[in-house]
Formats: sequence, C-alpha cells, structure tokens
Amino acid sequence: MPPIPPCPIMVAVLDDYQDISAAHFEYLKPTFQFTAFEHTLPPYDHPCTSESAKNELVERLRPYTVISSMRERTAFPEVLLKQLPNLKLLLTTGTRNRSIDMVAAQTLGIKVTGALGSGGPNAPSLTGKKRKGPDSTTQHTVALVLGIARNIAHDHAVVKAGGWQTGVATGLSGKTFASLGLGKLGVSVAKIMHVAFGMKVVAWSSSLTQDVADEKAEAAGLPTEDDDGEKTFKVVSKEELFRIADVLSVHYVLSERSRGLVGLEDLKLMKKSALFVNTSRGPIVDENALIEVLNEGRLRGAAIDVFDIEPLPKDNEWRTTKWGEDGRSHVLLTPHMGYVEEETMNNWYDEQAENLERWFQGKELLNVLA
Repeated sequence: MPPIPPCPIMVAVLDDYQDISAAHFEYLKPTFQFTAFEHTLPPYDHPCTSESAKNELVERLRPYTVISSMRERTAFPEVLLKQLPNLKLLLTTGTRNRSIDMVAAQTLGIKVTGALGSGGPNAPSLTGKKRKGPDSTTQHTVALVLGIARNIAHDHAVVKAGGWQTGVATGLSGKTFASLGLGKLGVSVAKIMHVAFGMKVVAWSSSLTQDVADEKAEAAGLPTEDDDGEKTFKVVSKEELFRIADVLSVHYVLSERSRGLVGLEDLKLMKKSALFVNTSRGPIVDENALIEVLNEGRLRGAAIDVFDIEPLPKDNEWRTTKWGEDGRSHVLLTPHMGYVEEETMNNWYDEQAENLERWFQGKELLNVLA
C-alpha cells in the first residue's frame, strides 16, 4: 500500500446481514475508514417509500467516497446517485445488478464493479478453480420444493409443540415440474427434478422454442426425448404451464418486461394440489395476487425466498398471517437465502477488498460493470 493519506477514505458497508465483510476489509485500514450499517433502509424508488425515508437514505450515504453493497439489497437509481456527490466507487457483488442505474453511474463518473464469487455451475471462484455441481440457488430451490412438499417446517413446529402427525406429504415422483423460464437456473433445477424424482418437465418463457429447449437438454447431458417419445424439456404455452403444473418454479430475470409477469389469472389456473416456488425475484410475481390466492387456499402450498420489499417489514402480511390454518394454503418462507452461501459470500468480499485496493493504487479494476 502507498503512504497513508492524511485523512482516511470513507467507505460505507451496506446490508452485510451476517457481519462477514469486516475480516476481509481489516487489512485496508487505516487508509480506509469503514462504517457498517446494520439496518437496510427502504428502497429509494419504491412507491411505498416515504419522503422522510428517502431523505434518511440520502443523508446516510452522502458522506462516503466508496460504498460496498450486496446484490440488490439497496437499490441505486439515478435519482439517488445524483444526490451522492462524494461517491466515486460503488462495489457490488455478482456479475450484474439491475438495481443500479449503470448509465447514470457512468455519466456521473462513478465506477461500479462486481464480484464473481462462485457465480454458478462451473464458474470460476477467486482461487481460479471451477466449481462442480449445482450452484447455491439451485440447491436452495430444490430444498424449498422438498420442504413444502414434505411439510418439513410445519411438522418440525408440530413436534416441538408436543404433537405428532397432522397431515400427509406431497409425492413428487412422476408428477409435472413446470419451469417459468429455462435459463441456467431453470435448466439446473429442472434436471435435478427430472433425474432425481422422475418428474416430467415443462417450460415456458416469452422467447423459448422447442428447438432451444432441446439444445438445453442436450447441453445438460440429457436426451431430448424419453423412452416414450416425450420431450425431456417440453415447451408449452404460459396458460398450459400454470394449468398442468404440480410444482411451478420461477426462474426468470427481473426486468421492466417481466415485472408482474405472474398475475392473479395465472395463479387461478393452477391445481388446488399444486405447489408454487419463487427463488428468482419478488416483483416478477404480483405479490398481492399470490397472497390472495394463498389466503383463499387455492394452492396446496407455496415456498417463497424473495419479496417485493426486503427485508420484510415486521408487520408484513407474509409474517403475520397464520398460514396453513382456517383453510389457508401452507407457506414456507426463507429470507432471500438462495445465493447466501459461505464460500460465495467470503469470495465476494475478498474481491471487493481487492478492487478497493486496486482503485486506491490506480490499477485496473476487476469485473467493471460501469
């Protein structure tokens, strides 16, 4: 490191829920002064965010030259970036972050860098080694499918309360797994559900064709057809996807086009015995519509890892409703844990620390996004 400047460079560390970052940034002191904020403030550009909350977020961030952020936990739209005149470097994680206005950042002269971490199946980590096997979000999705199908959380609570068997599990073998989206994650989860549980796989996205689905099956090491001549990944219409699904899992990238992609009429098409799973992004699904359907007991259950506002407010309906009672559907909730895996998180903060050091030394930055 070069000589220490007379005043340390101020760095805000946001949304490090598990307090992981401190150990990775320690060696950069006293050149940099780190302030970690324990609580996430409401997103600046959300329609429910009050003016006072917006002002609080601006005042929190205004003094800092560098901000360390974690995925989309705090959004940085243009209107917020314009009110942070001291900001020169915005560190985020992953290889993209749609909650940061990259065009505005470039215009304002703010460098934005990502971090590879583990990144997904066979993606390189900081060590340069390729990771074998399914990525963290795939594992979490399968865990949620099994958790809601086998009543794991519900039965745990029953046993802890002194009870015993109160219901029956949902079998998966031979049933239909519906993937809303068939990108890397959709393919990864669909392959497991097909190979491990013998589920039939159907898929839909706005641009998906059967030829593309066949190519994805082959790339995943699967035949394009089973012994009965059925397509391994069968492309269906959106309406049919919801209508025939026994398990429907969302694997779509959030964009303005996909916001609200799953609405009330889609959900009403589903079987009463079906399970709904979302580990993608909350706003892809009309949250009010989903809550309405679950309150009416129109589905057997739902397993949800992502929400419109994160962290969930304490008085949020997801938290306060007595799911599984009085005719309501069973619900399994996790706090956006799909990507929160120890190795990945540590790698991300290692890469942020390295970029921080490179930026100070005037060296080329890694994983520049803007």
